[in-house]
Amino acid sequence: MNHSPGFLKLVGDAKKSVNEISVAEARAKLATNPKAVLLDVREDSEWNAGHAVEAVHLGKGILERDLEKLYPDPQTEIIMYCGGGFRSALTCDAAQRMGYKKVHSVIGGYKGMVAADWPMKK
Repeated sequence: MNHSPGFLKLVGDAKKSVNEISVAEARAKLATNPKAVLLDVREDSEWNAGHAVEAVHLGKGILERDLEKLYPDPQTEIIMYCGGGFRSALTCDAAQRMGYKKVHSVIGGYKGMVAADWPMKK
């Protein structure tokens, strides 16, 4: 995807303070912490086309509005993914600004998860 320079700058700034994890690390965190949440932050159309089996959907456009309603405890471990790992860096940054302490962005996002044979459903 050809991203605009302004978007890439925002993502680059967010990635300086966000914990990025590999697909393997995401699997391990979900396996060891049954309360961890896998959060798909993509658009509705992307979610409907396919998503990780255990994922919960909360699109980037409404994340700040609804995150605290769904997960009021700022200690909840939340693993976020988008299409390629850019939007999830932005949403992790937003969640951290809201006081969430254990947020992670999956490197490579949905594309990386598919490549690693993560179980998906439509």
